[in-house]
Amino acid sequence: MSKPIFELVDELPTGGTTVKALHALDFLVPGQWQNLTGFTNTIRVVTGETDESMIQAIGERAVYLYNDESQGYQRAMWLYQTVDNAAGALGAAALANKVGQDISFLGFLSNLTPKPEKAQSIDLCVKLVVELVAFCQINGIPGDSIGDFLASLGDYSGESLMRMAALVSFDGLIPLGGDFIQKGLSTISNTTPQELEKNQSFSSVQSLIPGNDAAGKLGFIGQSFDSVKGWMGDFVSSRNLSQQTLLDRVRGVVDVSADKLDYVGAFLDVAVKYYTHTGTQTLARRLVERAVAEI
Repeated sequence: MSKPIFELVDELPTGGTTVKALHALDFLVPGQWQNLTGFTNTIRVVTGETDESMIQAIGERAVYLYNDESQGYQRAMWLYQTVDNAAGALGAAALANKVGQDISFLGFLSNLTPKPEKAQSIDLCVKLVVELVAFCQINGIPGDSIGDFLASLGDYSGESLMRMAALVSFDGLIPLGGDFIQKGLSTISNTTPQELEKNQSFSSVQSLIPGNDAAGKLGFIGQSFDSVKGWMGDFVSSRNLSQQTLLDRVRGVVDVSADKLDYVGAFLDVAVKYYTHTGTQTLARRLVERAVAEI
């Protein structure tokens, strides 16, 4: 990794498009997510520690753990960053100098093209698998531990729960509609290994997806998504969540006219780096918790 963990946490934005978009989802997981930024501040908030020498010791141990390549922390960070970058690559240049500001959406429509439904559905499934594999890396368990991941979902909270809320919302309901789970399952079951290899999100992270070849990885993606369909369905139904509800919320963040709503998914891909943002926060929290336990 090019940057140490303390620098990544210190550089997390306190405002801008990603933070605004995540705050727009607060109604789904009320009280679960706060935009925790700054490495030293994270240590204080997570531990409640006030002694500066202890904060220093915790920080040094967390940095040591992150730098230990036999652990999975750097690989998890790479997954979070890479899947975000792949999702937004096509339109990123057009928005590079605007992300972080209030963005007038309509001015960028010429640079954004909504993804075909099949590509969007594959992206959704790949992002779900990235969450699963990153969870395994962080917790030091085999990367194909679907059962462990599924069991942990019931205990997800804070940044991790917000990330799943964003996955369901920004990569599921908004671009694909209310039957996004069925579309994901149908698409992945009708995708060939050759088609999968052409998907940018998959190709960017495929090295860490379990499976001996593209066919094996495709099977794992399908199995993973199928295993989580119940959790996602319950998440949507228990909150009476709809595409329109989400669009109304997002329109509070993005200036978009009613006849251009099909572009919202494309915009979110480019401008909202929720995997990197909340993933960094998750990693920082886990590292600090482990550092405290070891000290």
